[in-house]
Amino acid sequence: MEFFDVIKSRQSVRRYQDRPVEEEKLRTILETAASAPSAGNLQSYEIYVARRAVDRNALAQAASGQEFMASAPIALVFCANPGHAQPRYGQRLTDLYALQDATIACTYAMVAATALGLSSVWIGAFREEQVQSAIHVQEEVRPVAILAIGYAGEMPEFTPRREFNDLIHEL
Repeated sequence: MEFFDVIKSRQSVRRYQDRPVEEEKLRTILETAASAPSAGNLQSYEIYVARRAVDRNALAQAASGQEFMASAPIALVFCANPGHAQPRYGQRLTDLYALQDATIACTYAMVAATALGLSSVWIGAFREEQVQSAIHVQEEVRPVAILAIGYAGEMPEFTPRREFNDLIHEL
C-alpha cells in the first residue's frame, strides 16, 4: 500500500475476526515500532505483547471494561520508561521524552498494521496501576497506550475530521 493511502485508510476498529495475526506480520509491526524516532535515540519505552486471552481480558478490564479489546488476537502495551533517559536530560524532559517516545512507537505500529492489511484501535482510557499489574511491571514503567490489533470484523464509517483551516494556523 502506498504511504498516503495507508494514512487515509486507517480507522479505529473495535470488532475483530477470530483469526490469528501471522507471526511475520507481528514481527514487522514490532520492528517498525522499534525503528521509530526517539529523543536522543534513547528509546525510552517498552512494548509488551499480550497474545493470551487471559492477558487481553485483564487489559480490557483495566480499560474500564472495553471488552472489544479482548477480541483482538494481539494487544500491544506501549510504556514510557524514563529510566533510559534520566542520565542525559532533566526530570521534566525525561518524563516528557519517554512519553513521546512511547506514543511515536505506537503510532508507527498502528500505521504498520494498516499497511499489512490489519486493523487496530488505540486505547488510552485505562487505569494505569491495573495495566501495570496485568503486564507485570514496576511503577517506573508507565503504560501510555494499548494498541489492539487484528483482522477487522467490521469496517466503521469514516469519521469526519476537523476543517483544515480550523486545525492549521499560519504564523
